[in-house]
Amino acid sequence: MLDVDTYVMVENGHVREEGEVDVQISQTQTQPQTTGWSNGQCVLAVQSCSLLNPKFDLSVCRAQLENGGFQIPVGDLEAPLRMALDTASVRRFLVFNSAVFQLILAPVLYVVLWCSVFSTLHVHVTISDWVLSLVVSLFSIFPTIAIIFILQHSNKELNMNIDVRLIQVNERNGETQAAVAVADWMQNCTGNMKLYFVYWDISHCLRTLTETLEKHSAVVNIQDKLKKKMSHLILVTEVTAADDGGASDVEQGSAEQRPLLKKEEASCSTAARPKEGAQVTTNYSLLPDSSLPAQAKAYQLLMTYSAVYVKLLVSERLKRRHPCPPQENHCSTAHFCLCQFIKKKIVE
Repeated sequence: MLDVDTYVMVENGHVREEGEVDVQISQTQTQPQTTGWSNGQCVLAVQSCSLLNPKFDLSVCRAQLENGGFQIPVGDLEAPLRMALDTASVRRFLVFNSAVFQLILAPVLYVVLWCSVFSTLHVHVTISDWVLSLVVSLFSIFPTIAIIFILQHSNKELNMNIDVRLIQVNERNGETQAAVAVADWMQNCTGNMKLYFVYWDISHCLRTLTETLEKHSAVVNIQDKLKKKMSHLILVTEVTAADDGGASDVEQGSAEQRPLLKKEEASCSTAARPKEGAQVTTNYSLLPDSSLPAQAKAYQLLMTYSAVYVKLLVSERLKRRHPCPPQENHCSTAHFCLCQFIKKKIVE
């Protein structure tokens, strides 16, 4: 459970309501196609200005996107991206989670383990130094490989510090069909951290995923599957006391006004009600609410996993033993598309 500031359904302390998301879905279904691009095609890749202080030139991003035929207002691109990525805590996370840092971490971790084990065994074991060195070397390499493997595997999962922050940006860019993600991997022993913009029309994925959820709901309880896979995804955000109370009123209202994000127990330092205007820490679950229709659930899942899918797509880490049939794949550059990715991770 990590602290993040922005999310697709929570914006400046306000919880989006079901009606607002329905408008977004209808706009997605009726939006015109951007000619010249196909799903999964990389539109723009912006290199980080520095490895130690990752930043992206957002003004250049908007100018180059406009040259590619994408008309994105400043309020829908630069401001949300700056809020999501241009903070000190996020830049620190990008540094310590980067491929370059992991490359440096591996030998450092190995040396620390080797010295610790050798100094401990040297006192208690009476064997020749070269035999002891060989044993310690073999022993130290396995924990090092295991830790690096775990770090590499975690980069393939939904990242609460980066991917969740970009959900709001991807939702705002739904009409312009430009999905955003930050990807980082090693290339020729150098870091390759970039901000990627990939063309993606989610209308086909939305229809397919909606049909999948409806079909599975008729056979099994799809909400139990979603809860099993997504119950650990908790968004922690700070809202004002007045906004927090408003969100509670919304929950007590009619089903049409119920928020998409399921509000968890708010954590306050005292049992007393906070003063109006005070900052209150509130938890929201990324799990779609059980009362939502299948289409709204599908839309929320697509927005939630869009950034992590694009990250894996551009870094060529989308692998599947049996590729999807061409008629079911809505991506021209990978073996399976966003809706198939969600079906594999969440539904199936």
